[in-house]
Amino acid sequence: MVSASQLRHSGIGEGAIRARLTAGRLHRVHRGVYAVGHPALAPEGRCFAAVLAVGGGPVGETESVLDYWKAAVSHRSAASLWGLLSVANGPVDVIAKGLGGKAKRLGVRIHRSRSLTAADVTLRRGIPVTTPARTIFDLRNAGSAGRPGAVPASELRRAIRQADVLGLPIGEEGSRDRTRSDLEKDFLRLCGRHRLPPPEVNVRIGRYLVDFLWRESELVVETDSYLYHRGKAAFQDDRGRDLDLKRLGYEVLRLSERQLDEEPNRVAEALTAILCDRRGPFAGQTSSP
Repeated sequence: MVSASQLRHSGIGEGAIRARLTAGRLHRVHRGVYAVGHPALAPEGRCFAAVLAVGGGPVGETESVLDYWKAAVSHRSAASLWGLLSVANGPVDVIAKGLGGKAKRLGVRIHRSRSLTAADVTLRRGIPVTTPARTIFDLRNAGSAGRPGAVPASELRRAIRQADVLGLPIGEEGSRDRTRSDLEKDFLRLCGRHRLPPPEVNVRIGRYLVDFLWRESELVVETDSYLYHRGKAAFQDDRGRDLDLKRLGYEVLRLSERQLDEEPNRVAEALTAILCDRRGPFAGQTSSP
């Protein structure tokens, strides 16, 4: 990938650029941005082309990646570049400093931020990209504010989980289990979609605060976040808690975030079976398949 400003800086004028376009040695990707040799772009090529389209190409000599390129891959595109999420079709997310700038670019989703600093941008495979910590920050903020570039809560959780697996630093703010409320919302939506009786939420039973309770059926459901429930100590605590609740007469069903994300129908079937078994059929259900 190369920008028009890079070509001009190398002594290649407008006429020479047009000649190379005609000869098929340059291929226009965005205005002022060209693929060299052939037009087939890998995801990394699309990312770098988008950075060149927004930033205009390298500027001067500086130690800061952000100051040098003036833009960086961000949001979901950055998560894909870091290996936190799969590559997705659609526009490439690119972030730049400030609130105003160039008009929209086809195939590029431009984000502007006054809070973006040089420390938030680095290089990956030679491509300017927001750091893992800044990437998670941007995804979370876009989701909470309903802005372009947001991803579903399940994908945000997956990105955080994968960053932990890969050992990528996302800071205390990013790694802290702040998506627990998202898990609870996902579970309540699942109940609504499958016409399950609405449970009580965050109910205290003895010394324990449980996520969901069907009091009449004495059924407790706990939605387990990977970040909050990982590790030997958490595993032992969860099992001790479940045993105490069962001694009080409660059935305990523990669901992982992956089950809620990837197997919602299976979860709903299990809940329906347990609720019917413990209190009989409810509205919208029958006593036999």
